[in-house]
Amino acid sequence: QVQLVESGGGLVQAGGSLRLSCAASGSAASIITSGWYRQAPGKQRELVATISISGRTNYADSVKDRFTISRDNTRNTVYLQMNSLKPEDTAVYYCTVTKTSALVYWGQGTQVTVSS
Repeated sequence: QVQLVESGGGLVQAGGSLRLSCAASGSAASIITSGWYRQAPGKQRELVATISISGRTNYADSVKDRFTISRDNTRNTVYLQMNSLKPEDTAVYYCTVTKTSALVYWGQGTQVTVSS
């Protein structure tokens, strides 16, 4: 089992920044991919960004050039730096990891609210 604890969400004005963190504990070895998804009210959960163990990143078009995903393998922590936030970025953000066994784990989510 892997436990994921997210932090860093909150309320920010449009144009502001937030940094989300996701710390993995438990059986965190063999994590190959980490990522962030988000779900706005009334919408489906969508991919925000992913990062592989080698550092390869992938972003949704809507956040490219504004968000940066990174990971600290020594701390089993993944980060999402969010800049130039827009009201449409308002959502619950979920951390997720995938292990070599193909098991996928999710965090409990952290609320990000961007006011106009």
